[in-house]
Amino acid sequence: MSRLGGGSLLLAWQLTGKHVLIVGGGDVASGRIESVLAADARVTLISPSSGLHTLTKSFLNGPYNITYHDRLFGGVEDLAGVDLVLTAIDDVAQSRVICGLCRELKIPVNVADIPESCDFYFGSQIRDGPLQIMISTNGNSPKLANIIRKKVEQSLPEHAGDAITRVGELRVKLKERAPGVGGAIGKRRMRWMIDVCTSWEMEELALLDDQMIRRLLDDGWEKNAVPSPGELGARSFRQAYGAKQNLTAPDVFVTTLSFVAGAACAGLFLLARRR
Repeated sequence: MSRLGGGSLLLAWQLTGKHVLIVGGGDVASGRIESVLAADARVTLISPSSGLHTLTKSFLNGPYNITYHDRLFGGVEDLAGVDLVLTAIDDVAQSRVICGLCRELKIPVNVADIPESCDFYFGSQIRDGPLQIMISTNGNSPKLANIIRKKVEQSLPEHAGDAITRVGELRVKLKERAPGVGGAIGKRRMRWMIDVCTSWEMEELALLDDQMIRRLLDDGWEKNAVPSPGELGARSFRQAYGAKQNLTAPDVFVTTLSFVAGAACAGLFLLARRR
């Protein structure tokens, strides 16, 4: 086992309703805006209008929770009530000043292109509905992170996001039917979900609908079994999506299907052991 250290703690940071200040409105800033809006943050943007990127303008004109100030950063008063700060401006000296103020106030900050002034990094991201994958080089090479992201994205199965969404809906319905945290019921619920995820293919999970979920709970959970999609009268993947499937897909496709499903179920198993 290699010695631990030198990495970053990768987290899925919940920003719903949090106040994020973004200083700068150019190309890099537009990507930052998109990322925090996708996480349902409340955004304040400070940037002269002359420096706004086209994408930034589209966000300002859209139905998003953004407060815009057409000016330069004004000082510590701009940090009042802020939970997170992102800067993406060409003024290195000013970026360092903002970073210093944030650290004095214990506000997490990211300064574009100055790794030592970052409390966290923006990795290269893949998103498919609820599925999010981040590739991080710990600030060493954003370009290589992007190249690696593309290779990973190409190997992911289609409709993985749909499968995760449907499994999430199944978990919610299962908790309604068998409520409780921990204990025997919690362990049984976790074990059954693991069995469903490992017994069904990713594309089959993507086909779950409300009727199938009810039948899966009635004929599966209630009877301590995991019926197959066919036993529930599921449509075939071809019928549902009308997509032409490649029956001689590369081995990497099959491997990735197993990896994603396996990783999700391993996580569920570990949670079960910790309870």
